[in-house]
Amino acid sequence: MNNNIDNEDIFDADLISLTDEEGNEYEFEVIDEIDYKDGHYYALLPLFDDPENEIYQDDTYMIFEAVEDENGEPQLAEIEDDDLLDELAAIFEEKMAQDEEADEEDEEE
Repeated sequence: MNNNIDNEDIFDADLISLTDEEGNEYEFEVIDEIDYKDGHYYALLPLFDDPENEIYQDDTYMIFEAVEDENGEPQLAEIEDDDLLDELAAIFEEKMAQDEEADEEDEEE
């Protein structure tokens, strides 16, 4: 599934809206991004309209690759290679753990 997004949404905002192939729109918070193996990847946290869903999905994030469509327009694509997805998840989770440790150290000071 490819998700069309506005170029400004990818590079300038912490919140983005993605529209799937069926026209359904979803809101996400960009929690991190990395360059890895000739690609650029985003870790996105879904935002829910129902706060109860958010409680159950607190640790759920999605990883997408930034790509260009046939017209050169930026979009995000699902990653179909499970091994690559596992590698990216490990990198993002390590970075998140380091950020959390740094935040805790800042609070102690």
